[in-house]
Amino acid sequence: MKFVIQRVTEASVEVDHQTIGEIEQGYCVLIGVGKNDSRADADKLIKKMIGLRIFPDDAGKINLSLKDVGGSLLLISQFTLYADCKKGNRPSFIEAGDPAIAEELYEYIIEECRKSVPIVERGVFGAHMKVSLCNDGPFTILLES
Repeated sequence: MKFVIQRVTEASVEVDHQTIGEIEQGYCVLIGVGKNDSRADADKLIKKMIGLRIFPDDAGKINLSLKDVGGSLLLISQFTLYADCKKGNRPSFIEAGDPAIAEELYEYIIEECRKSVPIVERGVFGAHMKVSLCNDGPFTILLES
């Protein structure tokens, strides 16, 4: 499992010319599910993501968590995080999770995050989406199980 976490001042996701999710300060998270991933993997990454202290405090030190700043989450499924480009120019996605299992894990991640983060927005699994964001820093972290 892979989470690409981007600290943002704002982010939104659009499907069919309609905004379906948007947040202000928080994380825009691209989520890739691999073929061997489980709920245990999701739980570990969720705990780590929510506990990350990557927001500045009053002294400018990177010391505050999502909860400390009242931040939100925008969670977007993205199987292309498992692209393998080692051979040729056309990516292979054989390491990406089966869509049915990946969707179940994506839904699980959303529900688990909602237990500790007041505002959790989302994309649409498998849809063509347009994601807009203002990466604050820029600050981007990759978490992998």
